[in-house]
Amino acid sequence: MAALPKSLPRIAVALGFPAASQLIRAAECEYKDGNTLLEFRLDHLANPASGIQVIRAFQRRYPESRIIATCRHQRNHGSFNGGIEEQLAILQDAGKAGSAAIDIEIESAERAKPALAPLRESAALIVSYHNFESTPVLARILSRLQRIPADAYKAAVTARKPSDNLRLIEFVREHRHTPLVAFTMSEMGLLTRVLAPSLGCPFTYAAPRDNAGTAPGQVAASVMHSLYRCEKLSRQTRIYGVIADPVAHSKSPLIHNRAFQARRIDAVYLPFLLSPTHLSDWMKLASALPVAGFSVTIPHKQRILSHLDIVEPFAKRVGAVNTVWRKGGKWRGANTDAEGVLKPLARRMRIAHANILIAGYGGAARSAAIALSDAGANLTITGRNPGRAQALARAAKAETISLEDAPKRQFDALVHATPVGMSPNAGECLFNDRIPAAVVLDMVYNPHDTLLLKRAQQQGCTVIPGSEMLIEQAARQFEIWTGESAPRTFMQSALDQHG
Repeated sequence: MAALPKSLPRIAVALGFPAASQLIRAAECEYKDGNTLLEFRLDHLANPASGIQVIRAFQRRYPESRIIATCRHQRNHGSFNGGIEEQLAILQDAGKAGSAAIDIEIESAERAKPALAPLRESAALIVSYHNFESTPVLARILSRLQRIPADAYKAAVTARKPSDNLRLIEFVREHRHTPLVAFTMSEMGLLTRVLAPSLGCPFTYAAPRDNAGTAPGQVAASVMHSLYRCEKLSRQTRIYGVIADPVAHSKSPLIHNRAFQARRIDAVYLPFLLSPTHLSDWMKLASALPVAGFSVTIPHKQRILSHLDIVEPFAKRVGAVNTVWRKGGKWRGANTDAEGVLKPLARRMRIAHANILIAGYGGAARSAAIALSDAGANLTITGRNPGRAQALARAAKAETISLEDAPKRQFDALVHATPVGMSPNAGECLFNDRIPAAVVLDMVYNPHDTLLLKRAQQQGCTVIPGSEMLIEQAARQFEIWTGESAPRTFMQSALDQHG
């Protein structure tokens, strides 16, 4: 009777391709990148049985590799459309060809329970449950799985809100001595995929290089290894992150994870997709996990204030928080956007008495306006909504101007503080013709060279990319969270490498 190897790598790369030649080529690429645990999705092959020879050849060529063979049926969210006997025969042949484990979905396992014993003679058996809609009661799922004798069990469910992740994490912790691979799918479930090994799961799943993977929410193995250092995380690892909607574009994980590595701090920084309606639910997750601190960006900078115990005076004046941390059991909030604006501008100009145009009126615009007003600048606010622009002007002792009239004036600097031009809408720009300033700072940092900055450069303006602001505000966040000086050089290098 085979058993699941005890020294398995912590990341299994899931490979699903229509042709056997593509499968073996991708497997070789991953193996040469250091990924020795590979899931072969035989059901993705046009001829699933052709995968048996691929397994045999690959194991002969790379005997240190470990293969998990899967042939999931079409009715269970797979691609195989043959009969149950054929499915079992393919999996049994996969075990005999050298697979370390074979994965059969619970629906097929229940239909063929008496015929499963032979599958375990040559390979470990994993019985898996998948739910692409929600996160049901997890105890019932495990109870159902364990009715089938197997060497390990897998539960892949879908997170619809942050507390779904919390329920799964707490469940895995409770069953850390059970051979259970469990995580939530979808972009919201990244947290559970990254933390799974540190919670006690034998391994987690990742996507191959240059491929979307085989399930929602899978990220590339290279990202799991180098950015999140998945294999090195433990129960003591401090968790940080950024809450946003959308969040996939965020460069903050690149910057902060590199900073933690540079200072040898046992911490990980993750992107948390969070809709405005789930902010209370997020705080429940953050408190229970526990999260040590997090960045806040669109659209949560103002809404987060009501969830904090203590807010620093400047952030309270601004009415927006971009940095949260926990100290003494209390959630505290600060705003570091101001430094992100003041320092880059101060390198190019004298701020006191300068005439500065701010485009926008959200949380980032408010922090820039009040910080620049405190520094003695003469401010003018513009934007698509005159009423909101006037409200910010009153708070920052500024005047307002319409978007149509702004290009008729000339300012010392323009601070663009709206999401216009941000990826994936990089073809947009708030100013279609003349840029009315000598210095232009764009808070948008993805893409690096926004359409606004390109137009400003063409008109001879001095441009400040959003990445410069991003580094400055992130450096201050790092110092608040850790009490150590920020490794700015490493943070900038991380951003440049992946820019």
